[in-house]
Amino acid sequence: MNRISLQQANAVIEGVLADGRAAGYKPLSVAVVDAGGHLIAFQRADGASFARAQIATGKAAGALAMGVSSRKLGDMAQERPWFVGAFAASAPHPVIPAAGGVIIVGGDGQPIGAVGVTGDTSDNDEAAALAGVAAAGLKAQG
Repeated sequence: MNRISLQQANAVIEGVLADGRAAGYKPLSVAVVDAGGHLIAFQRADGASFARAQIATGKAAGALAMGVSSRKLGDMAQERPWFVGAFAASAPHPVIPAAGGVIIVGGDGQPIGAVGVTGDTSDNDEAAALAGVAAAGLKAQG
């Protein structure tokens, strides 16, 4: 498998939203992108604010662009703010350096896409992202 399908993307989203509801999180928004950072699917839970599509997509696409989770990208932003700022300004997709963006890998360990979640704390966003990937029967990058 070298790409994420729409069916898989929707399964990830369903898993994220179900996990968020079960955990009592604030309304979540979820974007799934392909390995090139292009949006495959997006859903915004009732009550989520309007700008969440850009944030969720930025977490997912930013993670893919750097090859690490958006949490690690956030750590990089603290260590080297000038670098991440310059990267974000020149990147072809939005880049949001905060936890909630997780790379999804195929059986060979190569990226097939990513999920970005926003709406609650960054830690909860990331937990929901990981739960959504697992619920879809897929694997997150280690």
